Amino acid sequence: MRSRRQNGLVVLAIALAVAVVYTVYLVAAGRARNDIHAAGDRQLQIIALDLESVLEKFETLPFALGFQTDISGLLENPADQALRAGVNRTLQSIQRQSKVSAIYLMDRDGNTLASSNFDDALSFVGKNFGFRPYFRDALGGKAGRFYGIGSATSEPGYFIAQPVYTRGAPREGARPIGVMAVKISLAEFEQAWRSSEEPIALADRNGVVFLSNRPAWRYHSTRPLTASEQHELAGTLQYARRTISPIGMLPEPERAGFGEHVTKPVGRLGWQLLLFPSQARVTRSATLAAGAAALVLAVAAISVWAAYQRRRRLEERSASRKALQQAAEELDRKIAQRTDELLAANRSLETKYAKLKETEQLLRSTQNELVQAGKLAMLGQMAAGVTHELNQPLAAIRAFADNAVTFLGRGQTDKAGENLSHISAATARMGAIIGQLKGFARKSHEAVSSVDLAQSIHASAMLLEGDFRRQGAQLDIDIRDAVSVLGDSVRTEQVLINLLRNALDAVEDAQPKRVAVSLCREGGHAVVRIRDSGPGIPEQVAQHLFEPFFTTKAAGRGLGLGLAISSSIVQAMNGQLTACNHPGGGAEFMIRWPAPVEPAQAEGGQVVHV
Repeated sequence: MRSRRQNGLVVLAIALAVAVVYTVYLVAAGRARNDIHAAGDRQLQIIALDLESVLEKFETLPFALGFQTDISGLLENPADQALRAGVNRTLQSIQRQSKVSAIYLMDRDGNTLASSNFDDALSFVGKNFGFRPYFRDALGGKAGRFYGIGSATSEPGYFIAQPVYTRGAPREGARPIGVMAVKISLAEFEQAWRSSEEPIALADRNGVVFLSNRPAWRYHSTRPLTASEQHELAGTLQYARRTISPIGMLPEPERAGFGEHVTKPVGRLGWQLLLFPSQARVTRSATLAAGAAALVLAVAAISVWAAYQRRRRLEERSASRKALQQAAEELDRKIAQRTDELLAANRSLETKYAKLKETEQLLRSTQNELVQAGKLAMLGQMAAGVTHELNQPLAAIRAFADNAVTFLGRGQTDKAGENLSHISAATARMGAIIGQLKGFARKSHEAVSSVDLAQSIHASAMLLEGDFRRQGAQLDIDIRDAVSVLGDSVRTEQVLINLLRNALDAVEDAQPKRVAVSLCREGGHAVVRIRDSGPGIPEQVAQHLFEPFFTTKAAGRGLGLGLAISSSIVQAMNGQLTACNHPGGGAEFMIRWPAPVEPAQAEGGQVVHV
């Protein structure tokens, strides 16, 4: 029974809250609508003043022009071409100074005798505007006013016309001999209205919109037109025979914003200035007010519910205190247990981290030893060629020495000096070869410095020069740019020697035997390409080319570590080593290194070793 009563009270409270929120919504919506309409009315007042000031500014211009002697003279003597030309130029000067669209003079039949646009392709001269209402009003002795689309230019404008009378004749009761008209463009208002998010429109006395910041509304009506209104528009060609349909019949996206609006009369032709306030603002204001009311009611309901819950908590607190104490004791025990587990896990992680550091150090040391072993292996492969390179200078030194002794015995000191010079040159060459071997064989200290790639290429080529000569292979070196990179010069030469050695092995059975090395700068990278004229890289080999201990050479000619070590060295220098088959035949290895150091100068040319 008590529960049913509580449920009934809750339903009643919810119903009252909904009624209060809905009432607040309706009141706030009405107030917001009134505020928006008042703001719209003030905005229309400003727009109307601007529009009327423009219309009134030129109201007296055709009246004043009608007093010009040349104007009435041309109407009295339309065949005078010199007078017509003078009037045309005068009207053009006034039009340009006043910045109106056009000024033109018509005779009693509506034929245009002179116009400010006489030299345009769409000149009014010769056109008949007798069907226009402004012409008929002016010919009747009144000021004519009209807005419509020009029948000659197809451009809309506001027309003001005044009658022109005979020179010196009194105007009261006199019959006009012509009509002076001025056309004014109102397009600048339309452009200014486009900055407004809310639709703004200017409609004629029939409700036809002819200016608006919504282009789709132009030449549509705010209401369906009657048959007589349609007939009247067709007779005056006010809107160039356009079919005027209501804005409400436009597609949904184009008629968006059309509906409740604020109006303001403007001008002397019964125009209506329309502003369509956004209904979303009314809805938003009402929704905010209703939300605030709902929030207040929710706070009140929560307060009542909190008081009720507090009373229940006080009743439950005493019963739950004991259980809470037991839970706290159990939690302390679990925390202590978890702390011991975390400490043990932390000690285990520290032990594993220490072992990982030891393993990393061992791996780094092993890698360095492997690199050194690779260099020594290459030295072993180059031993025969280097021995041959040293034997030739040694044999030459012995021969030159024997000849020098003979020449000295004969007293031919000049001949002996020549032989001693040859001995000095041969020892210098031996020293250079041995120096390159010593530099290549020493261990790298992994010190990062600037490496001249051109120098490294020439040094590597020098160590393998004997092997190339002995095998009858041609080595072409093309240094296009002097490029330096950051790295280890010893390991750089090791990579180059290994790739040159592989290229030399690849052309062993090829004809011709040719290896080409090029160095250039491509963007921010130094690029070294080593290409051979061998058979290329088989597809099944390319997938495993840089894997350790993978080799296609015969047993005893390599361990399959050269390319793996070279790739590792290049990657350590932030570079990349790739291989592919060249479209012109043979294999091509490409090394790309970042080149942050700008070269001091560029070198071009090609050096050929055989």
